Amino acid sequence: MSIPVSSPRAYEDLHSDALIACARERFETIPDARREPTFSLPDVLMAGLALFALKDPSLLAFQRRTLDHNLRHVFGLTGRPSDSQMRSILDDVDPDHLRPVFRDVFARLQAAHVLDEYRVDGCYVVALDGVEYFCSQKVHCPHCMTRRHANGAVSYYHQMLGAAVVHPDFSAVLALAPEPIQRADGGTKNDCERNAARRWLGRFREEHPDLAVLVVEDARSSNAPHVRDLQKARCHFLLGVKAADHAHLFAHVCARQDQHAFEVVENADPRTGLRRSYLWIADLPLNESNDDVRVNFVHLVELDPDGTPREWTWVTDMAVTGANVRQLARAGRARWRIENETFNTLKNQGYHFEHNFGHGDNNLSVVLAHLMLLAFLFDQVQQMCPPLFQAAGV
Repeated sequence: MSIPVSSPRAYEDLHSDALIACARERFETIPDARREPTFSLPDVLMAGLALFALKDPSLLAFQRRTLDHNLRHVFGLTGRPSDSQMRSILDDVDPDHLRPVFRDVFARLQAAHVLDEYRVDGCYVVALDGVEYFCSQKVHCPHCMTRRHANGAVSYYHQMLGAAVVHPDFSAVLALAPEPIQRADGGTKNDCERNAARRWLGRFREEHPDLAVLVVEDARSSNAPHVRDLQKARCHFLLGVKAADHAHLFAHVCARQDQHAFEVVENADPRTGLRRSYLWIADLPLNESNDDVRVNFVHLVELDPDGTPREWTWVTDMAVTGANVRQLARAGRARWRIENETFNTLKNQGYHFEHNFGHGDNNLSVVLAHLMLLAFLFDQVQQMCPPLFQAAGV
């Protein structure tokens, strides 16, 4: 990746120590209602961030760690609360107070022009997807959702709607603030991914009012209410569709093909031997009940050298042309990066995403998930920026 040269100060602001200091600065602004606390709230939040940044497998392992130079100098810790103190204090933190750190990191990357190459057709590609990160048949809190099994057992679980800036050419992803999927205070019904997406879009637009984005999601999101939410939030979209779930749309696609009212381009990759055909059709109804929700249809067929086909289909509000159809299709396929490079990394590359570090009675599980995502975000920034740091001499 070629990174434009910016000021050395911008580069310094992306060093891991600078990002941790940025988090500390935000933590200092969070209100703390406790009287004469032994440990300040910023110290406890920094201890939680250090837990995930150092990839300790449990709070007990973190407690056994020597209070070394990293903890003292980088994270500013002169002492550590016990595991029970950490859980008790973090349980009362409103996770919304952690959201600004994600925005601050994004702003720093923009200032250093690191994200210039992450645009596709003028937009940042934002992948949205839900993920479960806690489940137990014993431990639960008022915000847990419930799942009843055939044998009468009940599972209690937490999910979140994850969001990340992705690009087909780069493995590093940029995590954005997530949206919890959980029961509201006093609620009796499970939350759902669609409601979480509506909340996420509203918050995102408050935090990034003018950012041009292309939201990519799987076929479960290709419904009229969600498309209207995307339009209200002024977000472009590229959503997977399946013939089995969108019979009315695909009937119109077939009719247009019979009328030869479509466009197509083909290309071959001499390096891999892959052949690709891109077909697109403009101005189709998404479904029979919402004829006013109009979309453009994109179909990619990829043939291996032995002739084995693979297919992808999407709907979008973007104007599709021969000049941008390949990049749009690649952006659609890059949606997998939120699963492979985000959720799978959190689960399998040392972050222990599915380990129960603590559940609490209020917000602990959600706060810990936010702190883990921040540690992951800081690591991803370092992955994005090695050439940048070399150029700046930092």
